[in-house]
Amino acid sequence: MALLLLALVSCLAWVISSLAGGGSPFIIMPLANVLLETSAIAPVMTIGMLLGNLHRTCQFWQQIDRPLTWWYLTGALPGAVLGAFVFTKIQLEWVQVLLGLFLVSYVFNFGCSDRESSFRVRGWFFLPAGFVHAFLSGLIGSVGPLLNPLYLNYGLVKEKMIATKAVHVVVVHVVKLITYAAFGALKWRYLGYGLAIGMAAIPGNWLGQLLLQQISDRKFRQLAVAVVTLSGVVMLWNQRDFFVFWRST
Repeated sequence: MALLLLALVSCLAWVISSLAGGGSPFIIMPLANVLLETSAIAPVMTIGMLLGNLHRTCQFWQQIDRPLTWWYLTGALPGAVLGAFVFTKIQLEWVQVLLGLFLVSYVFNFGCSDRESSFRVRGWFFLPAGFVHAFLSGLIGSVGPLLNPLYLNYGLVKEKMIATKAVHVVVVHVVKLITYAAFGALKWRYLGYGLAIGMAAIPGNWLGQLLLQQISDRKFRQLAVAVVTLSGVVMLWNQRDFFVFWRST
């Protein structure tokens, strides 16, 4: 029953993330937090996101921005190894607080306006950004649409953004899984939960692709910014105990 509920929520999350350029982890993680212990969240989300984005990569293969992908992976591969390694040693809850504040603050810069970009982004920006993104992803399991501002300001929208992000995530998650396994953080019992998330992506991605064709580039940008902000709010809510502890001290 738990796996079925996780699959249903995940399917909805994949549909929404297709329309908004990401954010599925922040729909799935609250339920995963209820079903699983803290140490299982990162490996389970990694398995699920890997499978779902692998399907998405095949689905939008022709839309991938390959030059940008080389820039991203150059920084992301070492970042993923380092982040996953640090995860096996320590867990830093305050990192999610900082990420949540950053994501929420982005809406005040970009908003939901008609502007195509709020600052100019070049391909090489994704080398350092890829390292930071993959490191944080390895450390806390998923950082959702953290790089959406860069993708949008680079000029990627709709299918191109979905496709390029998907192949980036696939490679990073493969590296993370190998690192988790090498340091004993990947357990066999996590596989079923990860498969439930990943397999739910097939109908979710298919329906999301159909709906994506019906919205404009402007509407996609607005949805992408909204998801960035919402993801930040969810991150801060998940770490509300951190604020209670800080106030009590």
